[in-house]
Amino acid sequence: MEAKIAGKKIGVFVCDCGANIAGKLNVPEVVEFASSLPGVAVCKEYRFMCSDPGQDLIKNDIKEQGLNAVVVAACSPRMHENTFRKACEAAGLNRYLFYMTNIREHCSWVHEDARDATQKAKALVSGAVLRTAFLAPLEMKKVKINPSTLIVGGGIAGIQAAIDLAEGGNHVYLVEKKPSIGGHMSQLDKTFPTLDCSA
Repeated sequence: MEAKIAGKKIGVFVCDCGANIAGKLNVPEVVEFASSLPGVAVCKEYRFMCSDPGQDLIKNDIKEQGLNAVVVAACSPRMHENTFRKACEAAGLNRYLFYMTNIREHCSWVHEDARDATQKAKALVSGAVLRTAFLAPLEMKKVKINPSTLIVGGGIAGIQAAIDLAEGGNHVYLVEKKPSIGGHMSQLDKTFPTLDCSA
């Protein structure tokens, strides 16, 4: 692991997220800790890393420091992972040489004690830095697909899915192993609450 990290020039960027992160954990302590990790060439803190100036900070360091991996410790990747991937790509770094760790929802929002939140943030950042040893540049490809849909099972759920997809303009194949469709529903006499015939 140490050998893989040794060849890296990793940039670690820790977001304060206003008071969302910095209000609970000691961000400067996390930054100081991250700076000492193997392979870390740059480690910086910024108030709102997802903002344009925050992204510019990352882009400039990729270009000026020759970073070959980037870690951002901030909020949920669901919110801004793509934002940071695009920033890396804009600076000439493959978007898949980026890793994001969540120190907001996983640390500052869930811990009462600031010391515990800070320790956990350090552990998450350390894990993220070590994770970069396994990152590899990937290429995005576009391929043609067959838009037809195969639905296995002609029960109520399968029939409804087939109807919905067909109404959306898709070609649908519905496959059922039994001689008739309808599943268990077709075996019922009447259905609640209207007492309609299930057929």
